[in-house]
Amino acid sequence: MLKYLQLTGVGPSPAMAIDFADRLNVLTGDNGLGKSFLLDIAWWVLTRTWAGNPALPRRDAQRPTIEYVIRGKTGDAEPATSTYDVEAQSWPLVRKRPPMPGLVLYARVDGSFSVWDPARNYWKQAPTIGVTDADRPPAYHFDDRAVWHGLTLGDRRPCEGLIRDWVSWQKGNDPEFQLLMKVLEVLSLPDEPLSADAPTRVSISDGYDVPTVRTQYGTVPLTHASAGVRRIVGLAYLLVWAWREHRLASELLKRPPERRIVILFDEPETHLHPKWQRLIVPAILRAVGVLVEDASVQPQLVVATHSPLVLASLEPVFDARTDAWFDLDLGHEGATPEVEVRQRPFVRRGEVSAWLTSEAFGLRFARSVESERAVEAALALRRQTPPPPLEEVERVDRELRAVLGEMDPFWVRWSAYVERRKEGA
Repeated sequence: MLKYLQLTGVGPSPAMAIDFADRLNVLTGDNGLGKSFLLDIAWWVLTRTWAGNPALPRRDAQRPTIEYVIRGKTGDAEPATSTYDVEAQSWPLVRKRPPMPGLVLYARVDGSFSVWDPARNYWKQAPTIGVTDADRPPAYHFDDRAVWHGLTLGDRRPCEGLIRDWVSWQKGNDPEFQLLMKVLEVLSLPDEPLSADAPTRVSISDGYDVPTVRTQYGTVPLTHASAGVRRIVGLAYLLVWAWREHRLASELLKRPPERRIVILFDEPETHLHPKWQRLIVPAILRAVGVLVEDASVQPQLVVATHSPLVLASLEPVFDARTDAWFDLDLGHEGATPEVEVRQRPFVRRGEVSAWLTSEAFGLRFARSVESERAVEAALALRRQTPPPPLEEVERVDRELRAVLGEMDPFWVRWSAYVERRKEGA
């Protein structure tokens, strides 16, 4: 698992460093400060491959480096450093056997996934079964279509895709189908569980059936399901598929499957209703226990999020001994603002609105922009000395009534102030 990451001369800041927690790591911060970038770097460090475009050094960097520590089977590895090769325009890998972090899955915000399997993507050769480094893809990268319709690499097809695998597993009553249903149950809303109905044909142009799920309003083909349902189903399938293929490959290699799983997840709240946002991350932690049939097995999860509901959902499960919250923010000490990574204490805040005004999101008020401006104007009026004319108070009062909700708690303070001004106080 990933223990430490230090970047110098690469990314949105001249220097960034993170000491990762063993179980849950949460990244917050404004757009463009590097949350997704850190996930990309974490994937490269763990798998020695890039899921997308390689990271580029900063133009002002003299010696761009990526330093990292991974905990493998035998404990923490020695710190490794990759210095950018300007001539080759690449990040050279350390030329020795890398530590093996276990199964790694990267879920990106656009619905694509990457999977790295130590049994099929690790550099070690297996000549007795005809496997060499050249035969092993560095990782498996799925765009949204590949998740659903299968992944093809050259003349090989390592994955049949969600549609064909689901139908095949269901018709054969395979253990994989039962496992998929269990994972889906964990990831589902408690009052709206996702369950399978009979596969059906939906197009006269296609020669295959598609999976269906039961909903509160009837049975729906998965190809026509909502974006939120498709995201959850895609995640469940990739988890089951990756674990299944890892177990099968481990059997061929005559060794036990790994029990360590690292999941990188960029904005898990994407497409999800708020009631789903407030359970998705704890559900992923539980789903891994279902996957490996051992609730004591915990993955290392690194999540980047913009959702206050995701942070609120962690309040019952966050453990400072195994979890950490990192907030990316702009520091203003120098002439040019620079991105800083700050590990903040995770404090239970109760209502979700309190997270909106926390360091994670930095809003002054959990209101609309117009309401915020009106409240700020009212507060400024209350601070005036001597008190402003009554006409000015009534004007601001009309502005508040045009944008502020009737149940807003600010009315208690403001109404009392208006009454005092009307009485001449």
